[in-house]
Amino acid sequence: MNTIIGILSDSYLLFKEMAPYLLFGFIIAGVLHILVDTRTISRFLSKRNFSSVIIASIFGIPLPLCSCSVIPAAMSLRKEGASRGAVLSFLISAPTTGVDSILATYSLLGWLFTAYRVVASFIIGVIAGVLANFLIKEKEPEIKNETHECKLCANSGEHSHSFFYAAKGVLKYAFRDLVSDSGVALVIGVVIGGTISYFMPDDFITRYVGGGIKAMFVMLLIGAPMYVCATASIPIAAALMLKGINPGAAFVFLMAGPATNIVTMTVVAKSMGWKTLVVYLFSIGAGSIILGLTLDRIYSYAPEALKGVIHHEAFLPAGVKTFASIVLLGLIFYGYISAKAAGKTLKN
Repeated sequence: MNTIIGILSDSYLLFKEMAPYLLFGFIIAGVLHILVDTRTISRFLSKRNFSSVIIASIFGIPLPLCSCSVIPAAMSLRKEGASRGAVLSFLISAPTTGVDSILATYSLLGWLFTAYRVVASFIIGVIAGVLANFLIKEKEPEIKNETHECKLCANSGEHSHSFFYAAKGVLKYAFRDLVSDSGVALVIGVVIGGTISYFMPDDFITRYVGGGIKAMFVMLLIGAPMYVCATASIPIAAALMLKGINPGAAFVFLMAGPATNIVTMTVVAKSMGWKTLVVYLFSIGAGSIILGLTLDRIYSYAPEALKGVIHHEAFLPAGVKTFASIVLLGLIFYGYISAKAAGKTLKN
């Protein structure tokens, strides 16, 4: 019983730190979902040039898409005329960041790690896109002008909505759809992080895993085949850092885990070919290792920044964090129950 209480206590500490930032991030994600028109974006991504890759990576950074939910979005861009390189760039930058993940990273890992993670996600996405366009020849894709349904009401004709109707759609997407999609994975990630924090001795990492590039390769091998979303991977990385893993290795896990999994690899190979898969995996693997080494070097010059892991200066009062954690737990529980009920209804 004491063990269970200890794990839950450490898990709740992680969850409480993340909750306010996640709630705000979900709202921003809802606004982006309503405002962003993929048809317009795809027109900028159709050329096999550097600018299309840059735009795709920038476009992917704020979107709250996990490594599986990004697949239909990426394939949709491909069908609408986006080049192979642009799609690959988006396929990497989107699942490794997202506004909810960015804010959650700040809540546990501090501003330096957060800023570096965003920039690194952009860089690796661009590298993959440029390599794909340079190494894999293809014809210029044809842009399709298909009719798209409104994200608020599914109407495909010309129409408009009031501010309050749009706001309702934003909240519905943020706190029903997004929370339902990522809530369970988030809780699992938090519990894993709490379990690591509770059981792992403080000297475990330094004694058995080591540091530097060896730890990075270990994290790459662990993270690459796993299905873990960008937000759910954060408490795991934070717990590992608290137990002594170097920031670069934690960064590698945060890149490789959300960006890849067996499902994504299979889809990339089937829809865009094995050469594209090789470029995809090489960019993530080599890019995350090199940038992980760079991050360790940065922290060596600014060791005080490591204090930003969980214990950085409080930005929000403890009461706000507690309230936000209760609200978010309620939303996750409601989303889980609703999804289960919907599944039973469909079966019947």
